[in-house]
Amino acid sequence: MGTIKAILGVLVVVGAIYAGFQIIPPELTNYSFQDDLRNVAMVGGGNPHLTDKDLTDAIMKKAQEHQIPLAPENVTVQRIGSPGAQAVYVAADYSVPVTLPGYSFSLHFTPSSGNKGF
Repeated sequence: MGTIKAILGVLVVVGAIYAGFQIIPPELTNYSFQDDLRNVAMVGGGNPHLTDKDLTDAIMKKAQEHQIPLAPENVTVQRIGSPGAQAVYVAADYSVPVTLPGYSFSLHFTPSSGNKGF
């Protein structure tokens, strides 16, 4: 009976480690992508000549660099404030499929960032 418990314990630990290796990389990628969104918002708030399309293109480029499955229609760019003190809010909405033995699910991410302008 003790051997079965030990084997089951080892299987649970191995399963948890395997699940961690499947779940942690998308979480870290999202964290890095959110930092990139913050930078895009800061540049967009500091440069009023950039259009919403330019900012969307910059976000799509960052998503491709991180291998994030993001469509342009899932990107939000909003300009807030007066022309002299413009702020930019950017957001993205995407899901990453995760496949574990016997179970599949999607991790849903909605990173966003804003800039209060200069």
